[in-house]
Amino acid sequence: MRETHTAQRSIFQTTTDHEIAYELKRMSDWLDARPELLDLIAVDLQCGGGSSCGRRGMTFESILRCAILKQYRQVDYRTLAFYLRDSVSFIEFARLDSRRPPSKSTLQVLISAIRPETWETLQRRLLTDARAQDVERGDVVRVDATVTESAILSPCDSGLLYDAVRVMVRLLKEARCLGEVAFHNHQRKAKRRRVAILYARHNDRRRPLYASLLAVTRDTLAYLDDAHKVLENQCDAAAWCARVQHYRPLIVHVIAQTQRRVIDGERVPATDKIVSLFEPHTDIIVKGQREVQYGHKLTLSSGASGLALDVIVEDGNPADSGCLMPLLQRHIDHYGEAPRELVADGGYASAANVIDAKSLGVTHVAFYKPVGLTVEAMTGDRWLYNKLRRFRAGIEAMISYLKRCFGLSRCNWKGLDHFKAYVHSAVFTHNLVVLTRQLAPD
Repeated sequence: MRETHTAQRSIFQTTTDHEIAYELKRMSDWLDARPELLDLIAVDLQCGGGSSCGRRGMTFESILRCAILKQYRQVDYRTLAFYLRDSVSFIEFARLDSRRPPSKSTLQVLISAIRPETWETLQRRLLTDARAQDVERGDVVRVDATVTESAILSPCDSGLLYDAVRVMVRLLKEARCLGEVAFHNHQRKAKRRRVAILYARHNDRRRPLYASLLAVTRDTLAYLDDAHKVLENQCDAAAWCARVQHYRPLIVHVIAQTQRRVIDGERVPATDKIVSLFEPHTDIIVKGQREVQYGHKLTLSSGASGLALDVIVEDGNPADSGCLMPLLQRHIDHYGEAPRELVADGGYASAANVIDAKSLGVTHVAFYKPVGLTVEAMTGDRWLYNKLRRFRAGIEAMISYLKRCFGLSRCNWKGLDHFKAYVHSAVFTHNLVVLTRQLAPD
């Protein structure tokens, strides 16, 4: 059975004389004072985490601390595993036995088992503690949005079709080992068509190349369907059939959207597009006239302390004006009351948002670019309005800090649930660092 806590460390162990080591010590002390947080981690790992059989594995405490270390230092699992063998400060913080350091695969399995809801609950507990210690009262809130990109290449129709052929050929090769399956491998032909499309200078030249690539993709899909009919009743092919059922609708969707856009000349809306076979949850985010991004839109709120009060991973690319009230309602649910002052970027500005926010108890509402709104309708005071506009700029610095130091610019974890877990773990680690710095004695 996996243990909750790690055995008390030796009195002969000392802390390294370095600012990072001192910061890790402050974070460790904060976690030690709240052992109830480990109960949340225990539920996730007992339900879907690593096995508790065989040699005694990592404790729940060590798993949580390793997850924090990964986000705090922004390292991959391989590098984290090395640090947990080599760094005294990392070993002490993670509460590990230096004679049995975890492997990178063990770290990946256990850390990825922590659900996004658990990270969000940890974040709520931290904010509750920050309020109890008068670090963040939540009475003045600033709101803005950003984008965290998925781990995909910049998509194009030819690349998606070639990916579809590659995936199907790989599945067909595996099917050949399971039963009598016949097919022709068109992967090289698909690659030549894709390269020709990339170097074609005119649409008139690209269209017949796309038609040929679509034909190759449809032929390979027909081979896959025939193989599925042969193997669908075999017990040893159940896992293979499940993968086919996962990829087939995505491949059909890619074929359809390419046919509509390239061959039929139709304008396909972003909501109808798939930009990756491997990360199909990825949204197309276009903000104003800026560069298109592929990932998920985040709506964040921050307080005067610099802590991130909340983060919502939005579905699709909704307008900013429609994201303000759900975030405000979540704030009220957590703090029990509405903030006294609320300020947001110009995209959130609308008369309806001002009315709705004040009906929930917000005294002053301000927007950086109040299109169609007067100062009297928002705050009633020009000096206070200008003060809130200056205060709003602080959330830009927080978002920049999250992206530069906690990896919020791009998520390399696979799947939507792991994407959300990555975002919430980054925000929790950021808040833990900021809170312990503010609680540190001068």
